[in-house]
Amino acid sequence: MEDRSRLTEEEGEELLRVARETIRHALFGGESADREDTHSSPKFAEKRGTFVTLTISRGLRGCIGHIIPQETLIEGVKMNALNAAFRDPRFRPLSKTEFDQTKIEVSILTEPRPLAYSDSAELLEKLEPGKDGVIIKKGYRQATFLPQVWEQLQDKKAFLSQLCMKAGLATNAWEDEELDVLTYQVQAFHEK
Repeated sequence: MEDRSRLTEEEGEELLRVARETIRHALFGGESADREDTHSSPKFAEKRGTFVTLTISRGLRGCIGHIIPQETLIEGVKMNALNAAFRDPRFRPLSKTEFDQTKIEVSILTEPRPLAYSDSAELLEKLEPGKDGVIIKKGYRQATFLPQVWEQLQDKKAFLSQLCMKAGLATNAWEDEELDVLTYQVQAFHEK
């Protein structure tokens, strides 16, 4: 991620606070602690891709985002916090009793760039585990894994196979078929 586009730790902490307060307000109501005029950074008004990931006891509890920027950074964090908590189709909506156990991670994405490759060997060679977020596309099917997924799927072949499965393709589609592959990087902030 380019230095000028990187967020400071303080900006990351503010985004985490906004995500938590957005979910808290949706669950418990009351006056929102989040006011537009309190967002200190001009970077929050930029259009950026964002993901919000929720975990409980290190297990995934929700993860939704936008790869391609659709709204400002601050609006994307709010929207994706709500979507991860209440609209991830893999999970039931977050409950009030789970709220205090939930850890939040906010990921800020760079713009995806096409990865040129001639065959599966070159594709494997060009991927950078732990650094690259990967998008695969074939026709109407597509899926992405954030770079953080490399922590669970460190083997490049397993990573691509699981990503193909997520897209609804055969697990070996990355070996046999022409896929559009794009990569991006992430700056992630997570609650301790």
